[in-house]
Amino acid sequence: MGIIFSIIAGICMSLQGVFNTRLSEKIGDWETSAIVQGSGLLLTLLILLFFGNGHFSNIKHVNKLYLSGGLLGVIIVFTVMKGMSSLGPGYAVGIILISQLIVAALIDIFGIFGTSKINFHYTQVIGIILMIIGVIVFKYKK
Repeated sequence: MGIIFSIIAGICMSLQGVFNTRLSEKIGDWETSAIVQGSGLLLTLLILLFFGNGHFSNIKHVNKLYLSGGLLGVIIVFTVMKGMSSLGPGYAVGIILISQLIVAALIDIFGIFGTSKINFHYTQVIGIILMIIGVIVFKYKK
């Protein structure tokens, strides 16, 4: 199931980046961000109303750093819009994927934020290098 969720996330992130970029061209970056975050909040509250099964009272037991996810969401929306508008969707997403993979690998290698340490094999380094080469080839293939 995790693979399906990850595929859906990738599709939605690419679509959202393009949609947000087109919207921001008409109404502005921060106005778009407000609409994106606001509509996301409304949908989340609606889903929470019907399917919520957690307890907000447990928030006192959470590392307070983890509460900054919403702030990161604002940064993500803004930077994806700017990247896509200046580089185009394909090139921007390629760079985004590589940076995500590198940061995720570092989190795994060092066991940051409560994750289990995972040994990084040289084949994974080769994979990242191949992705970088692929993005370069993608960008310069005319």
